[in-house]
Amino acid sequence: MARLPTGTVTFLFTDVEGSTRLLHELGETYADVLAEHRRVLREVFAGHGGVEVDTQGDAFFVAFAKASDALAAAADGREALAGGPVKVRMGPHAGEPLVTDEGYVGIDVHRAARIAAAGHGGQILVSQSTRQLAPLDNLRDLGAHRLNDLTAPERIYQVGEGDFPPLKSLNTTNLPVASNPLVGREAELSELTALLGDSERFVTLTGPGGSGKTRLSLQVGAELLESFPGGVFFVPLQSLSAPELVRPAIVRTAGVLELEELGDRRALLLLDNFEHLLDAACEVADLLAAGSSAKVLATSRAPLRVQGECEYAVDPLPEDDALELLVQRARSVRRDFVPDECSAEICRRVDGLPLALELAAARLRSLDAETLLERLDRRLPLLTGGARDAPARQQTLRATIEWSYDLLPHKLQQLFVRLAVFSGTFSLEAAEAVVDATVDSLGAIAEASLIKPLAGSRFLMLETIRELAAELYEDQADAADLSARHAAYYKALALRASLDTDAPGEQRPELVMPEAANLRAALGWALDHDEVEFGLELLVALEQFWVLGHATEGMRWYSAFLERADGQTPLLRARALRSYGSSAHFSGEFELSSRLWQESLAEYERLGDDHGIAVLLHRLSIRELEGGNLDRARELSERSLDLHRRNDNDKGAVQPMTLLGAIALQTGDRDRGAALLEESAGLAARVP
Repeated sequence: MARLPTGTVTFLFTDVEGSTRLLHELGETYADVLAEHRRVLREVFAGHGGVEVDTQGDAFFVAFAKASDALAAAADGREALAGGPVKVRMGPHAGEPLVTDEGYVGIDVHRAARIAAAGHGGQILVSQSTRQLAPLDNLRDLGAHRLNDLTAPERIYQVGEGDFPPLKSLNTTNLPVASNPLVGREAELSELTALLGDSERFVTLTGPGGSGKTRLSLQVGAELLESFPGGVFFVPLQSLSAPELVRPAIVRTAGVLELEELGDRRALLLLDNFEHLLDAACEVADLLAAGSSAKVLATSRAPLRVQGECEYAVDPLPEDDALELLVQRARSVRRDFVPDECSAEICRRVDGLPLALELAAARLRSLDAETLLERLDRRLPLLTGGARDAPARQQTLRATIEWSYDLLPHKLQQLFVRLAVFSGTFSLEAAEAVVDATVDSLGAIAEASLIKPLAGSRFLMLETIRELAAELYEDQADAADLSARHAAYYKALALRASLDTDAPGEQRPELVMPEAANLRAALGWALDHDEVEFGLELLVALEQFWVLGHATEGMRWYSAFLERADGQTPLLRARALRSYGSSAHFSGEFELSSRLWQESLAEYERLGDDHGIAVLLHRLSIRELEGGNLDRARELSERSLDLHRRNDNDKGAVQPMTLLGAIALQTGDRDRGAALLEESAGLAARVP
């Protein structure tokens, strides 16, 4: 083989589209056609200075020293094959790979292969880096696309104006972007895609924490995207605190009104971290019983024990794959890392658990493999720190996490423990305000693989790691103060979102939607510390949050706090009853919502609060209208409208005025109905 180009290299991957179909169509002549295709492309690539790195079946992997040569070779190759039965997809991508004795190593090799695989026969796809090195006039911008295994979206261009189907990317799913390519697991991936693509409808990946269940499930979902036109949906469950929250989480993620709607949709649900919600296994059974098309892939440390479940154990990585994972991750922090026998022994000592390997690789930034191995020998005795009836691998993983924690400077250790105050994900702003973190300190902890940076300046601490942080947090001298600061921060955030009916300003639900887990934690703190006023104020501040998909959960919180609210001010009690009624209404508990709204109305009337009275009259009029009592609905709406007008509240007047217009139309008074609706539209337009 000719000498491989170094420095900035442009890779070109090619692949024949529909080779199996061609084999059936061409029969005995297929081999000759394929050989001619290879001869033509080899001649073209060599003519432009390409070095053939690898050939597998009908696919080429070629390297070029210049991006312009790669683009010319791709265009000439397509032209040379034009008119023939073979349609080839191609993808030039430029990068700076590492050259080893085995060939090229690095993310750019994966990126080039994924870009080519996203295309169709006859299509040439060009990456952003290639376009910058060799600009062309006839490039068509196809936008940013998420591709299997890649860390960020890639902007892709097409050579020429040909019309092709949409690219085979991840843009039609909510699958998270993988931070690194999946290492090993070829057999598991093949078996699982076959199971879910064929006979099985419900598969559960089981195994200890840190064994790579989530990463494997995401790759299975990515591989099966084309097989599930109804969508592939990733539903993270780790932040949910109760089994009854599982159904709403699935419904929101899949964009349906009821779980059973998914039954006959050709969709795949990835339900991640189910082990603490096993009482919700009946929801999976209900989904599968509702139709014959939807399928489920769950990850859990224990099986769900649902009829039809196929349990699939995810074992640690074999030694060769474990070493490859360690080497890849180590080279991401130290490009000159060379594996040796100590590296292989490290993999054995941590039982091939992917999370343990990730943590070990992070330390190879500053330690050589021999020193690292010595520390592992001291820090990972089999049963240290874990329950004696827990799996040995879980205890080993705990020791690995403790070891990574021990390597942090004292101040970063303190910060790591303090971060346990957060639930789910947290923002940089929250970490700065609650635990006095900085960009640099969070970055240092992220480099130690103890937290994971996410898009939009957010961070995630894996639940397995958080278990250790939470245990240490309980011993913190300022733990009580931190928990109070956490709750106060998220209450202030809720107030800024203006989701209370009485709040001025524009509603901003996007502020609180990512913070559901932390808001739950703040409410839990208030309940545990009997901070009833704090809890009710936070609940009311989130009034519209609860009705936007969390109504049943909202009812649970309102009920818990109102049971203790005898000593609260009448105004706060009135607002809480009003908000509780809204959650009950959106949960379909109509009799309860009417009763709660009546109680709230009575409180507002005792206070002489015309605004509160007007709001409740409008809500009760909606219930009367839904019950078919038009006269009563009209009477309540007219009273509400009169109060809002007397208070010069145009914003409040819009709703009862609109309802009165609808009632007029429904009762045949078209002129009055049209006039009221026009007036309400005019008012709404003037409301700031």
